[in-house]
Amino acid sequence: MNQYSSTTTLKPLSITDLAAMKQRGEKISCLTAYDAAFSALIDKVGVDMMLVGDSLGMVIQGHDTTLPVTIRDMVYHTSCVSKARKRAFVIADLPFMTYPTPVIAAKNAAKLMQAGGAQMVKLEGPKFDCVSFLVDQGIPVCGHLGLLPQSINQLGSYKVQGKEQAAAEQMLADALKLQQVGAGLLVLECVPASLAKDISAQLTIPVIGIGAGVDCDGQVLVLYDMLNIGTGKRPRFSRNFMSGVVNIEEAITAYHQAVKQSLFPTPEHSF
Repeated sequence: MNQYSSTTTLKPLSITDLAAMKQRGEKISCLTAYDAAFSALIDKVGVDMMLVGDSLGMVIQGHDTTLPVTIRDMVYHTSCVSKARKRAFVIADLPFMTYPTPVIAAKNAAKLMQAGGAQMVKLEGPKFDCVSFLVDQGIPVCGHLGLLPQSINQLGSYKVQGKEQAAAEQMLADALKLQQVGAGLLVLECVPASLAKDISAQLTIPVIGIGAGVDCDGQVLVLYDMLNIGTGKRPRFSRNFMSGVVNIEEAITAYHQAVKQSLFPTPEHSF
């Protein structure tokens, strides 16, 4: 019998577990992960979710944006992460131009789930038709509103979204519609804290923030940002959790506990 016998194997969290956490007011912790070693460590600490983000294009591959990341890249890294985790819920990004139509989205989502082992896929923007079609095929979907990194060439720069009233109202409407068509989770990125609080309160599905204030149902950060390593400047909404600790496991533990106790993000990490 190996060390992970049936008596010690943890059951992976499900989307219903995450929904129950929101209902009882327990914050959901999430970090990005791209390989087996970090997956095992993040999982060991007890972080609830791991997002295999197309951010790997920047932090792993050295690109300036997420746009060059392929579905093959995402399947490979998702497989590495999912093989090493025992409890954490695994979400994988559908990368740029892999969901222009619902059918193409389903084919690529199937790769992430069948070959990659993902439990849910994430796509950016108010793609209601894609979300609805994927859910109809039994594919759990996480929406993503606010700053959409795959649309960087349209946005012009990485900046806060939803500051004007009309934009805020549209984002709330889009969030409600994503929930209506079947999304099981929603990520809000670089959104005013007050707007994120309103959206989180109005939705019944968990809302995970990144640069969206402390009142979301959970938080996600790019792993390398919170470990203060990487090729670029750390975003304002992130925090160096390596400060004051002796190793990476302590840093991840500090992040996990700060999220659980609503101690992160602070106003200085919010908009």
